[in-house]
Amino acid sequence: MADIGIIGGTGFYSFLSGAREVAVTTPFSAPSAPVTIGDVGGREVAFLPRHGRHHEFPPHRVNYRANLWALRSVGVRQVIAPCAVGSLRADLSPGIFVVPDQVIDRTWGREHTCYDATGTVVHVGFADPYCPRGRAAAVATDPAAVDGGTLVVINGPRFSSKAESRWHAAAGGSVVGMTGMPEASIARELAMCFTTIAMVTDHDAGVDAGEAVSHAAVLAVFGQNIERLKATLARVVAALPAPEPDATASCACRRALDGQALPFDLP
Repeated sequence: MADIGIIGGTGFYSFLSGAREVAVTTPFSAPSAPVTIGDVGGREVAFLPRHGRHHEFPPHRVNYRANLWALRSVGVRQVIAPCAVGSLRADLSPGIFVVPDQVIDRTWGREHTCYDATGTVVHVGFADPYCPRGRAAAVATDPAAVDGGTLVVINGPRFSSKAESRWHAAAGGSVVGMTGMPEASIARELAMCFTTIAMVTDHDAGVDAGEAVSHAAVLAVFGQNIERLKATLARVVAALPAPEPDATASCACRRALDGQALPFDLP
C-alpha cells in the first residue's frame, strides 16, 4: 500500500527503489498501465504512467477515471501529477516550473465523472481545484517554482492556433496543457488530494511572437529537465504530511464527499 501517488511519464520508473507491479481492476476498465509501487526517500509511492508504458494513449484517450481509481485502490490519498505545458505569458520561459492554483477546462468528449448513470447525483466543490497542502509542499521545496497560475486544459492532441492561444491568455491563463482535466476533478470526486507541477516546455503559438509548437521541441525540453523534475518530486514526497485515516482527514480535499450519499463504496 502507498499513500502518495505520482502520475507521470514512463521516465519515472527509475524514480522508485524496490519497484513492484500491482494489477488493479476498476469499474471503469483498465488503467493506463499496472500500478508500480516503490520507495522514494523512505516513503511508499505508487506510480502510474498517464499515457501508458509505451506512450500509447493520447491525452483525449487516457482513462483518467480508471487511473485515479486504481491509485486509490492501493491506498493513495495524495496525488502529484507533473505535466508538460506551453506558456501563455512572455515571462514564463521554457524550463520554469509552475504550481497552478486554478484551472480552466476546455476538454470535451472525455469521461468527466465517476458518478454518471448511477441514479444518484453527487456534486463536489471545485472552487479551488488543487490541494493547498500539496501546493505548499511543492512551492516550499523548489524556490524557483512559480507559486500560482491558471492551467488551461485543451483537448488535444493538436496544439492551439495562434488565435486560440491569445484567447486563452486573455481569459487569464498562465499555461496550457492537455492532461490536467478531468484528472483533477476526478481526484476530487474520489476525495483525494491533487497537486500539479507544470513544466513549461515552450511559448505557445501567438505568445511573445511564438511560432508553431512542435512535438519534438516539447520532448527535447522535457528531456533536458526530467532529472530536475524527479529531484523536485522527491523533495515534495518527503515534505507531504502523512495522511490521516479517511474518517478523520482534516484536508478539505479529503472531505469533499462529506454528507453525500454515494451510489457505491470507494476502495
